[in-house]
Amino acid sequence: MPPITALLVFIIFAAGVVAGGLGGVLGLGGGVFLVPFLHLALGFPLRSAAAISLATVIATSSTATAGRAGKHLINLRFGMVLEVATVAGGLAGGLTAQLFAESTLERLFGVMAIVVAVVVLSRLNRRNVLHASVDPGRLGGAFYEAESGGMVTYRIKRLPAALAASFLAGNVSSLLGLGGGIIKVPVLNAWCGMPMRAAAATSAFMIGVTATGGAIIYFGRGDLPALAAAPAVLGVRLGSAVGLRWSQRASARWLKMLMAGILVVVGVVMFIRSAR
Repeated sequence: MPPITALLVFIIFAAGVVAGGLGGVLGLGGGVFLVPFLHLALGFPLRSAAAISLATVIATSSTATAGRAGKHLINLRFGMVLEVATVAGGLAGGLTAQLFAESTLERLFGVMAIVVAVVVLSRLNRRNVLHASVDPGRLGGAFYEAESGGMVTYRIKRLPAALAASFLAGNVSSLLGLGGGIIKVPVLNAWCGMPMRAAAATSAFMIGVTATGGAIIYFGRGDLPALAAAPAVLGVRLGSAVGLRWSQRASARWLKMLMAGILVVVGVVMFIRSAR
């Protein structure tokens, strides 16, 4: 692990601002950007980078949830149903992270990033929008969307598959320090019928709870360096607040393209790293 200096603290803070901004826009929590930077650029062990990222995910979630409160973007009922499975997976991931070699975790990170990018691109021109008068069902919802200038209604589909995917998301996210957004947003959008904005907002609400279980386990094992986590949390908190405002003006298609492009780059970089 690199020595904690004033310069390193500033770099981590700046990286946190960038990761938080992108994470706030896409509902991913920032871990998919921060973990590779801490690990590849700054030399932190992957487990420590994951632990720091999980701490920042909690900060991103609280900021994004507070910023979207009252706008009906967050589907609280559906989010809490999925969170039961996700937290169970997150606790399991925090325990099993100690059983894998670092190169294995790097390859897993790369595979997940690229697979999710493909899923996002496959739905680039599709939107989960029903007529405003359609009944959303018990777990669906509706919200006002500035992009279309009207109310957007959606209905939740494939709940059993969503629960199974949420458990897997919690497990993998805790292993890799992602908070779960990298899997949850595409799953909610592609499988469960949620519009991109609602999926990102609901994911941002959920990832804070998911990350807490894994972060506690990492902290108990001594993998969470507090001096490095503190500037990362502050930076991510600031960046996510800025990203949240920006996301309200961006189109859903552009958000999907940004997410897919970043995921592919991150996935390739992690594969290259694992081969060394």
